[in-house]
Amino acid sequence: MKLVVALALLSNAAAFMAPVAPRAPATPLKAITTEAMIEKAKADRLAHLEAQSLEALTLAADNFERAVFPNAMIVGDCVITHLLGKLGYLESGKVKVMVVDTFHLFDSTMPFLADLEKKYNFKAEIFGPADCENKDVYLKKYGDKLWVADVEQYDKICKVEPFQRGLKTLNTDVMINGRRRDHGAERAYIDIAEVAPIGGGLAKLNPLAYWTLEDCFDYAAANGVPLHPTVALGYPSQGDEKDTVPVPDPDGLSGFQGAAGSVKFVDGKWTGDKAIWLDYGNERKGRFVGLVNKDGSTKTECGIHVAGAEKTFDRDLWEGGAVKELASQEDALAMKDGVMVVYAPWCQFCQGMEEAYEKFAADAAAKGITVAKYRGDEDRDFVQSKFNTESFPTINVIKGGKATKYESEDRSVEALAALV
Repeated sequence: MKLVVALALLSNAAAFMAPVAPRAPATPLKAITTEAMIEKAKADRLAHLEAQSLEALTLAADNFERAVFPNAMIVGDCVITHLLGKLGYLESGKVKVMVVDTFHLFDSTMPFLADLEKKYNFKAEIFGPADCENKDVYLKKYGDKLWVADVEQYDKICKVEPFQRGLKTLNTDVMINGRRRDHGAERAYIDIAEVAPIGGGLAKLNPLAYWTLEDCFDYAAANGVPLHPTVALGYPSQGDEKDTVPVPDPDGLSGFQGAAGSVKFVDGKWTGDKAIWLDYGNERKGRFVGLVNKDGSTKTECGIHVAGAEKTFDRDLWEGGAVKELASQEDALAMKDGVMVVYAPWCQFCQGMEEAYEKFAADAAAKGITVAKYRGDEDRDFVQSKFNTESFPTINVIKGGKATKYESEDRSVEALAALV
């Protein structure tokens, strides 16, 4: 018995120790480089983003009657122009292109627009400061330093009013624009489409919402998209020449100090450290240089794309509700008791408090308390001297005809209710 077991164990051991026949060689992997993998991944991503954006643009054009694309000729806007051209919407006029000429743009901007018009076979609708047929007329009327003396008034005259007038003139029902999530915190959660708000305003399409700036440059390079001439000179974003600098710039005004043009994008190729342009929120680093809002904050928006800027293109704030309109200086001075807001309908901060102030007014009216509004942007000396106004909005509590300024930035219904 022991012998049988031993033989069995020996047999098993021999089988275990027997040489194993070599395996057939595996089929060799197809040679591929890291660069090729990256290029394929980028191409796949761009194909997906393009298809997504084309579908969104098609749905907008098919479901709205008067789609308008305000084009500032920054990199993303150039991509949208190409996409619209690819769909045939520019040549057919199915989507109108609108351009705001502030009379302070780069000298190369309007000639570049002419190049785009020729390439894609369309004619842009151009809107500038009201009652100023050219820059000479503007300068005679406002001088060349309005943007220094009063940046809010400059934005109103040169950007917001022409923008709103353009949307109204073109009877816009959906606005196409190039806002993206990677522009910065103000736009971090925008989606590809925004429905028209209750109480007025436009539906908005953001076809590049989920793109990055790098995607835009990659797409431009892959598809021969013309870019603004200043991109090749070191400017990642284009705006008014007076407050736009290259990134980096010699004085470090953009937040990055270095030789102008040391980072640039020419003929689809990068020169210098592209991360300076492409890092999150950096595209507009060279924009609004030296500009400060009336509340002391650094300016990061041009006044056109701030929340609600398009909302008032055809109406005032607080119309038809519980807020009492004070139509004249006499009406304002005659107010004895209550709460008054001095406002400008184009001001984003005024627009931001619109809903809360209306609800506060309705609640106060039930208690017999007057809540009023006085438009101050066209009567600045008066509201400054009589109603404590240095910026918009300014809220005053009126008691016995005396105005006391509400100093807090909290404009919630609860905070306002505590005033009365």
